[in-house]
Amino acid sequence: MVQLSQRLLLQQKQSPQQVLLSTLLQLPVLRLEQRIKQELELNPLLEMDLEAEQEMELKEEREEEKELDDEEKEVGEEKEVDWEEILNDEDNYEIRQPREKKEEDIERPEAAPVTLMDHLFEQLHLAPFDEQQMKIGEYILWCIDDDGYLTVDLDHIAEQFNVTVDEVEKVLEVIQQFDPVGIGARNLQECLLIQLQEKEEKDELTIRMIQECFEDFTNKRYEKIAKKLEISLDEVKRMMEVASRLNPKPGERYISEAENYIIPDVIVTQSEGKFHISLNDWNIPRLRINESYKQLLRGKDKVNKETRDYIRQRLESARWIINSIYQRRATILRVMESILNHQREFFEKGKDYLNPLILKDVADDVHLDISTVSRVTSGKYVQTDFGVFELKYFFSERMETMDGDEVSNKLIKVKIKSIIEKENTKKPFNDQTISNMLKEDGFIVARRTVAKYREQMMIPVARLRRKI
Repeated sequence: MVQLSQRLLLQQKQSPQQVLLSTLLQLPVLRLEQRIKQELELNPLLEMDLEAEQEMELKEEREEEKELDDEEKEVGEEKEVDWEEILNDEDNYEIRQPREKKEEDIERPEAAPVTLMDHLFEQLHLAPFDEQQMKIGEYILWCIDDDGYLTVDLDHIAEQFNVTVDEVEKVLEVIQQFDPVGIGARNLQECLLIQLQEKEEKDELTIRMIQECFEDFTNKRYEKIAKKLEISLDEVKRMMEVASRLNPKPGERYISEAENYIIPDVIVTQSEGKFHISLNDWNIPRLRINESYKQLLRGKDKVNKETRDYIRQRLESARWIINSIYQRRATILRVMESILNHQREFFEKGKDYLNPLILKDVADDVHLDISTVSRVTSGKYVQTDFGVFELKYFFSERMETMDGDEVSNKLIKVKIKSIIEKENTKKPFNDQTISNMLKEDGFIVARRTVAKYREQMMIPVARLRRKI
């Protein structure tokens, strides 16, 4: 018998604008530039605001001219020149580069390289996806890092599009068959398995080793693998050679030399005791909505319904992207300002003065969700007087010393790394020994914590560090 029932359910859903903003927030400046170029190609209602660009250029030229005029006035006002002081002033001498470059120094234009995103989007648009699956696929691609790994959970993507995790999984499975093989994997184990399963002649034994003995495989425990799989050591060594020919970073070959440099997203400078925060987004084009299409939409009698619906849809999309770019800019500046306030000692004195800081501290400060702060700080860099650092660098857990002082766990990591670098490679220290050595310096760090920090720094266990 059919029964009717009511259920009260509270769900938090994001609008398409919020999904777009979340996507743009996690893009560093170079990938944001690529995304905007893609939007300009796909959306006819979106165009570059050339007038705003020209106004900015004219403003910069006027400022330069004013500076030159001021310098000329200062020179004209000088009555006497102390030549002896100038000729003897060796300390202030500096080599200046000529304004015109020699012919051999001029950078010659090269063919535009195909980026990883270009390569993946080309394959995506050929995939047998419906409209919803295509949007999910685009979202997944923008969440793939330069090494080729997916950086967000499928649960999060499912929430964004109000679909099940299984539906997202189906789209991801297709993307993982794209070239390069292994792209979109969530971890190293999955990346290697995808590559092994794609081979024409499947090596079932090596697949079993990665599936069933992955921890032993990464730690090179040959004897344990041989025992678990009931095979000889020679067979284990053969499988290790097969695995060593796989690519642990499938996206890496698409990184050009130019892209291999870190481009800071934010710049922090200090002048007269005050800090100034600026975004390094001078190359991001200013956008506006095409006026011709807006006029076309106003002419109700001249345009059929289908065309009007298309223009209206593209108009909303154009407005969303413009607003999201402005919101992204404002959000990054707010988060960076909060980090600066919490880590003022670092920006004044250097790396030895990093304070404990967690994402929640900044989230509470700027009244944003922790996940939003995480997106802002992931994969983005800030240029400071002491070098270029990822924004994530400024976050660390609190640890207490024997004196009761709170220190950043990054300081503990530095000390662990220093101990390991100075150890006897024939008799390396195990985690318990390092824990005892830290305790002697006044830092209470358990053996398991030492192991965790060592793994985070990609430092192998003592057995693998030993050299014969």
